[in-house]
Formats: sequence, C-alpha cells, structure tokens
Amino acid sequence: MAEAYIIDALRTPVGRRGGGLAAAHPADLGAHVLKALMARTGVDPAAVDDVVFGCLDAVGPQAGDIARTSWLAAGLPEEVPGVTVDRQCGSSQQAVHFAAQAVLSGTQDLVVAGGTQNMSMIPIAFASRRAAEPLGLTEGPFAGSTGWRARYGDQPVDQFHGAELIADRWNISRTDMEEYALRSHRRAVHAADTGRFARELVPYGDVTADEGPRRDTSAAKMAALAPVVPGGRLTAAVSSQVSDGAAALLLASEQAVRDHGLTPRARVHHLSVRGEDPVRMLSAPIPATAHALKKTGLTIDAIDLVEINEAFAPVVLAWLEETGADPARVNVNGGAIALGHPLGATGCKLMSTLLHELERTGGRYGLQTMCEGGGQANVTVIERL
Repeated sequence: MAEAYIIDALRTPVGRRGGGLAAAHPADLGAHVLKALMARTGVDPAAVDDVVFGCLDAVGPQAGDIARTSWLAAGLPEEVPGVTVDRQCGSSQQAVHFAAQAVLSGTQDLVVAGGTQNMSMIPIAFASRRAAEPLGLTEGPFAGSTGWRARYGDQPVDQFHGAELIADRWNISRTDMEEYALRSHRRAVHAADTGRFARELVPYGDVTADEGPRRDTSAAKMAALAPVVPGGRLTAAVSSQVSDGAAALLLASEQAVRDHGLTPRARVHHLSVRGEDPVRMLSAPIPATAHALKKTGLTIDAIDLVEINEAFAPVVLAWLEETGADPARVNVNGGAIALGHPLGATGCKLMSTLLHELERTGGRYGLQTMCEGGGQANVTVIERL
C-alpha cells in the first residue's frame, strides 16, 4: 500500500495584528518557510512536483496564486508549479490533504503543502465584502442567491453568530469560555518558556517568538470585557487572534524517500473532510471527528494528541463534550486564542506543532481538525514514526 510521509514541518512565529510581521509581504512570509524547508530537508528543489498553499482573501499582495509567487520569491526553480487553495480556515490543512493525496495516488512523489496570511495587511473577509464595493456588491457572498435564500432564508452567516449558536446549543457559559481561554494562554506561555516550539519555528527578522500569548491576562481582565454582540456571551478574550504568519510541510512517497535519502518523521494515517449546518458553521469538527474515527477504527482514547483550532472557545468545548476526549491531550501547548490564527496558514501551523509534540512526548497518533466557513471540517490523523 502506498504511503505519504511527512519529512519536515516548520513555521514562522505568529505575529499579532500590527506586530512584527505586519509589514511583511505575504509572499515573502511564504518564501521564508519554503527556503527553510528546502534547506532543512536537503532535497533538490527542482525535484518538487508541486507546491500547494492555503490563503484566504486573495486580493492585492495575496492574489495571483500566492503559492507560485512564494516559491519564486524564495528564488526556487521556475519549473516547479504552485496552486492556491481556499477552504476557508482549513485551507492549508486541505493543502496537506491534496499533497498527500497526490503522493498516495502515485502521480507525484515530492509535494510541498503550506499556507501564508497577513491579516494585518488584508483584514478578514476583505475579499467577500470590501473588495467588491466598487462593483456595487456590498452584501457578501450569499445575498442575491435565490437558491441560498430558498434553503436558508435570511439567517445571518457569520462566525460570531455561529459561535453564539454553539454556546446556546451546548449551554456553554461565558465563565466556561473564559476559563478555557485563560488555560490556552497559560499553556502557550509555558510551551514558549520551555522551548517546545524551538524546532518548528523559523524566526523572521527580529520576530523570534509568537507574539500572541498574554502573560498578564487574568480571569478578572477577561470578565471586564464587553461582549462582541450586545447581550451575547462571546468577547475578544475567547476568540482567536488576528494574526500574520506562514507554515510549510514536505510530503514524500516511498520512492522519493529512497531517491533522496530522506528520513520520514510521520505517515499520514487518515484524511477526510465533512460538512454540516453552514449557518451554525463552526461545529462541523464534531461529526467530522466521528467520521474519521469510524473510518480508521480508532477510538478517541487511542489518539495521543489533538490539535483543534481555537477559532472560538465554544468550538473546542462543544467538541470535547461530544467526543469525550481528554482535555489534557487537547491543544497542550495552547491554541489560536493565545497563539493566533493566520487563516490560510493555520492548518500547516497546527500540523507542525502536532508533529513536534508527538516526537517530544513519544505519542503515536495525532489528530487535527478545525472548523471552516460553510460549515466544514477537515480531519487529519498522522502516525509518528
């Protein structure tokens, strides 16, 4: 049976909004991790079959197929192509899936998966709203679709609305969310202080560490914040941070491992993606995880480590309740509430952390999932070698 091996995985530090990466061209962020990936693995860049990158809001410096632009900006061979993927927040996790599927199919042997995003430069949802304003299109991607309205009416399709719906459905209190968010910051600070991110990080200029974790945050500070929506439960403290960054992985076939003298660090054990209610939007990791476990025959207790993107605290808390996963194995080094969520790069960022933490702890299986626009969720299970 064909295998898809992960050879290496790395990322930039994640910059906070307006922070140390805010002025970096997103293609240069992508180029930075690509150059580092080629240098660390020692492969001939000309042997790479394709470069698959995630990126959202593909306007301005993020337009024009940024996978290709990043590769060329890195000074790497012109004959290697690139393609950019948009599965919303799961874009670079989907890039890993496409790369692995190409290897598993036997059509390609060496594929780079990655992602890049500068949210300081191009705000979230810019492409779906503000970029279309000069054309007189101001109401987003769903307005005007008779088919959408016939099926879903005029319900708001908004991540904050979806997170509030999850909090209501699973009866998650503001206190529950803030306790979880505080734990995320504390875990991230501990991970940084003990060097857990050292092997996966590639400093960018003067930015040598993640800028998001707040050492001085507290339950009292979180409790003092106003809700995002009047009368709601969500605040900025329990939401993922606006961020900038890039990440990349190299996936290889058995033939490529032999040809290039590579040492695999993990194998891709399972890939899947599922969808559910696009209005609630953010709860798809629950059925997607159930589907993945059924397909693999694994139980949640067999999973040593989980990375589930902390888009909002209720996303993770509802998933924990439904799956019965041990919280001590989930986001052990903090998550996007503390470390940030550079949209198109987050999937590969999480995969880098998952791989390195499996190696540090000696775990066998790691599962990654994340909520995505449209009510979707990717699930990847990797096995450490």
